[in-house]
Amino acid sequence: MKKATKKEIQEIHQLFIDRYSDAVTELEYKNPYELVVAVALSAQCTDKRVNILTPSLFEKYPDPQSLASAELDDVKALINSCSFFNNKAKNIVEMAKRVVEFYDGEIPMNEKELVTLAGVGQKTANVVMIEYTGANLMAVDTHVFRVSHRLGLSDDKTALKTEATLVKKFKNNLHALHQGMVLFGRYICKAKNPKCEECFLTEYCKTKESFKV
Repeated sequence: MKKATKKEIQEIHQLFIDRYSDAVTELEYKNPYELVVAVALSAQCTDKRVNILTPSLFEKYPDPQSLASAELDDVKALINSCSFFNNKAKNIVEMAKRVVEFYDGEIPMNEKELVTLAGVGQKTANVVMIEYTGANLMAVDTHVFRVSHRLGLSDDKTALKTEATLVKKFKNNLHALHQGMVLFGRYICKAKNPKCEECFLTEYCKTKESFKV
């Protein structure tokens, strides 16, 4: 697959910034605690589904303290329409326990500390930091992975390597680029039947092949 040239990378960068500079996550949350839980639940699950189930979860467990003392089966029952709900329920309860024990019930807004929480890997930590603090970070989900490969920005085989490549090539405005690439991949450059007639990047497209991460 042909790679994007330096000139194309600069132009793609600017087009994403122009269109998505104000983009934010579609996950619904009111505070860092709700954001971390929502992002953790969204792994391999749609934001729409997460937004359906989190209101009842947050009503019963409005903070880390209440979630930390929750009965696991009760949490599972509230999120059972989410993919991998058994593991996710266990992780968010363990996450809350650590936040209470080590961070006085406050979600740490530091990447190195976030990844110590159960169920929070580098991607989740970066998404939280991007969304809540506007950090100059990149996070690669299935949409970003697919878009970056279709545009010839990366030919890496993993999300983490793709992230490193995008950071190196784009350098700045990474938070807006991440949000933009997610929305672009979700609504226009879809895995199946991409809406090429609505695409503003057709001249940079290298392939319509789908890429899974």
